[in-house]
Amino acid sequence: MSDLPRKAVTRTAKLAALPLGFAGRATLGLGKRIGGRPAEIVATELQQRTAEQLFKVLGELKGGAMKFGQAMSVFEAALPEEVAGPYRAALTKLQDAAPPMPARTVHKVLAQRMGPDWRTSFVEFDDAPAAAASIGQVHRAVWQDGREVAVKIQYPGAGEALLTDLAQLGRVARLFGPLIPGMDMKPLIAELRARVSEELDYDLEAQAQGLHAEEFADDPDFFVPAVVHQTDQVLVTEWMDGVPLAEVISGGSREERDRAGQLLARFLFAGPSRTGLLHADPHPGNFRLLVDDGPPEGWRLGVMDFGTVDRLPEGLPEPIGTALRLTLEGDAGAVLELLRREGFVKPTIELEPDAVLDYLLPIVEPADVDEFSFNRAWMRTQAARIADPRSPAHTLGKQLNLPPAYLLIHRVTLSTIGVLCQLDARVRLREELLDWLPCFADEEEGEPGQWQEASQEEEHQPEPEAPVV
Repeated sequence: MSDLPRKAVTRTAKLAALPLGFAGRATLGLGKRIGGRPAEIVATELQQRTAEQLFKVLGELKGGAMKFGQAMSVFEAALPEEVAGPYRAALTKLQDAAPPMPARTVHKVLAQRMGPDWRTSFVEFDDAPAAAASIGQVHRAVWQDGREVAVKIQYPGAGEALLTDLAQLGRVARLFGPLIPGMDMKPLIAELRARVSEELDYDLEAQAQGLHAEEFADDPDFFVPAVVHQTDQVLVTEWMDGVPLAEVISGGSREERDRAGQLLARFLFAGPSRTGLLHADPHPGNFRLLVDDGPPEGWRLGVMDFGTVDRLPEGLPEPIGTALRLTLEGDAGAVLELLRREGFVKPTIELEPDAVLDYLLPIVEPADVDEFSFNRAWMRTQAARIADPRSPAHTLGKQLNLPPAYLLIHRVTLSTIGVLCQLDARVRLREELLDWLPCFADEEEGEPGQWQEASQEEEHQPEPEAPVV
């Protein structure tokens, strides 16, 4: 495998060829149908070939192309089954693997970033990568103190590649629209571009991962590998075994699916409350189920890759919990008023409160029951309802606005729901919301969640004295 293509013209040419490839296969398919081949068989063949070319290009380029492919892969559950089938295998490949860097490039980066004697830091170092993703790949090694570690090495030229790819993908975003019904690809690509600098900064990633590792040390539900060493473009952390979430999705037991789903939902809401950070890359390649930790109720969720986080020092915004509670209570007027106040409805847009409620209620159904079965059928129903131009939900959805402060939270939540549906998991989501989502619980609903308890303790604290000036 050659090094990461660094020249913009090379990468742009590969991505620019995708529309031509789509058009060529469409012409080929037309010819086969004219020749008498059944339309369904021809369509399936074309979908398979399209998937193979699309994700082969994205995987080879890594960079922004790979990042975009990973972001799309979590929404695979929204595709109709007749379309999802040919794409599923190709999408899954992007979640935990990509063509690797040559060993000579790996050694060069380590010598540049850790010094020419970099090998003395390791008792062992495996030249074959254990995993390869969008901007870096991971090697298994043994640190000088005997700990098994994961060595994450950034691809040379990754920053330039990210920007080049995402700019080009923005110009052909319409090609990917049919893959995810009801989702506008341009904002997704724009948001990925906005996160480029953070994704490339391993110092920021080390800080975020270190904070999570400290907070969740000895936690019964989660494991985050500690940071061992960090330099520019190289990040060394403790090694983590476990069953990759992609394997749980493809062949996990009912116990594995349900436990993984429950913990994934818990981490989505508990993480910001406990650390002030939202892990913003929830594709399956970033999670492991630690099934060696006793019986199913003792299995933990291992979390990695903190290159993209949303900084929420106060936890998730209170209006999210308030809007969710008011929606479930059926208070249409209050919901619309809150959405206007937060910028989800622009001042010039007139909407009927009941229409807004009808739009939201099917989406928030999982929060209204003690246990909800997330599955592909439910997600496809929601996607089809919003994507169908004849649907009132489609018309109303086009009138809503997504404020910048909520953009990443929205994408992470939607992505997590996509993974829960891939898992086919039964999840007690309401329980997690009551415990961790500010303002979701009202005063009459059972015991307060952990965030409420902390809040009540603060309310009973005496007022601090004014500082002496």
